[in-house]
Amino acid sequence: MTRLSASLALALCFGTCATSLSIATHAGTPRWIIPLPIPGGGIRAEHLARHLSVLASDAFEGRAPTTEGERLTVEYISREFAEAGLSPGGDDDGWTQAVTLERSRIDGPVTARVHAGGVTRPLANGDDIAVESLHPGGGVDLTAAPLVFAGYGITAPELDWDDYAGLDVRGKVVVVLINDPDFEAEVPGRFGGRALTLYGRWTYKYEEAARRGAAGVLIVHETAPASYPWATVRNGRAGPQYDIVRADAATHHLPMRGWMQHAVARQLFADAGLEFDAEKRRAQTAGFRGGMLGDATLDIAFRVQRDRVVSHNVVGVLPGASRADETVVLSGHWDSFGIGQPDASGDAIINGAVDNATAIASLIELGRVFAAGPRPARTLQFLALTAEENGLLGAAYYVANPLRPLETTAAVLNMEMWSPDGETRDISSWGNGRVSLERDLADAAALDGRVRSPDPNLEAGLFYRADHFAFAQAGVPAITIGPGMDQLDGGVEGGMAARADYFAHRYHQPGDAFDASWDMAGPTADTRTVYRLALALANSAAWPQWQPDSEFHARRVRSDAMRPVHRDAP
Repeated sequence: MTRLSASLALALCFGTCATSLSIATHAGTPRWIIPLPIPGGGIRAEHLARHLSVLASDAFEGRAPTTEGERLTVEYISREFAEAGLSPGGDDDGWTQAVTLERSRIDGPVTARVHAGGVTRPLANGDDIAVESLHPGGGVDLTAAPLVFAGYGITAPELDWDDYAGLDVRGKVVVVLINDPDFEAEVPGRFGGRALTLYGRWTYKYEEAARRGAAGVLIVHETAPASYPWATVRNGRAGPQYDIVRADAATHHLPMRGWMQHAVARQLFADAGLEFDAEKRRAQTAGFRGGMLGDATLDIAFRVQRDRVVSHNVVGVLPGASRADETVVLSGHWDSFGIGQPDASGDAIINGAVDNATAIASLIELGRVFAAGPRPARTLQFLALTAEENGLLGAAYYVANPLRPLETTAAVLNMEMWSPDGETRDISSWGNGRVSLERDLADAAALDGRVRSPDPNLEAGLFYRADHFAFAQAGVPAITIGPGMDQLDGGVEGGMAARADYFAHRYHQPGDAFDASWDMAGPTADTRTVYRLALALANSAAWPQWQPDSEFHARRVRSDAMRPVHRDAP
């Protein structure tokens, strides 16, 4: 038997527990419950497959923001939200929220070469390095920029760790390692073991170097600590880059940023008279001090086209029956990478079927079943977000410009990357969020005899790589829900193998395409669990909470007075 929270059990009752539910108690705690039928005939696999076949089709051109693919995608989601029975929840009573973005793209060739130890080596963009710029201006032109090795590029005063100690990197290009010092440690150190921290994220490394006045950063790519292959890095930088509009863009962004192949870095260190592996081990020890990479310098130049464009979040709502001013958000990002580099077969469209058309299909289907049933107490907001792949930008824009107050948003349930590789006994949430929603997800899964599994790959840092993170940073209790790993036919071993194969061969690549032979039982079961959880939260009188040791707890506490305390809350 699985424990259910009292609030979950009561929320699912709709006031009809005596006839609709069976509850066994132990010490006053509900132990099992028979859920009410899902309205509208339940979550339908054929509906999910139909949405997937459209959203991930070549006609949608990989769903890149500000392209014809976006127009088709936004039009499709808006139409399906309307047909599902939702009301428009965007700007001016429409279906969309306009998201103004700064767009930059490399215009023409990238010329780059490194000089070290008397040797000059050209660097090919896309093969040796993968660079970009979001800095204001018309391009990058660095000549003989000194190269500095700054370990993992981390300054963490609370951990007594500073890779920049004693370094002046102003006007220089910083070379840093991916992830954080504990990833390869035999025993957990100051960064808590293999689970990726915020300090290990590439976005943090860019931001810290910018705060130091660096001219650029090159992150050394390695597949295991990055959790994805070089192809993912290359494809992610092959097209336009985006950011929200920032008044401080000139200081927030580095003039040049990007990645360097592991083999290229090893050769660079050798030319500079250093041994890469030895320097890496040194960077993993407390008290590490970085320094110049010998006499190494970098020349790099490329033009950048910049303009301001508008993309769109798509927003539907189902107004609450009794507490309409309180909100539960269901979300997923609609964007992929558009048209990138051709793969071995010549296919260049990154269709983004698993990532993340699966979640948008679920979002539409959840709108349909919720609209077909009794209205929950709280308002449900269905949020299809743009530009996740460019840094959670649609979510960041929404948080900065919320359409419904964040203070009375009870929870954000973000969905990502359902697996078409068979039904699982479990469902997962990304990272270790230290939030009550993780327990609520376990209770919701138990209604169908499933369990919540902890994230099996904490070192990938998925908690910081999904749209819920933008809401969490604002204090809103939020999780990203993804597929489990324990396949009904294949077990955990089969689930792990399927996951590894996807990330190696399809993630952010043209191979992420819909196949009509997909087994939709898994996405159907996962969507059903999200329905159970959203229903419980939307009918509950309680407010989800961050644990006191969460970095987001204090931010939520600051708005406690703005949330009503309901007399029937447990």
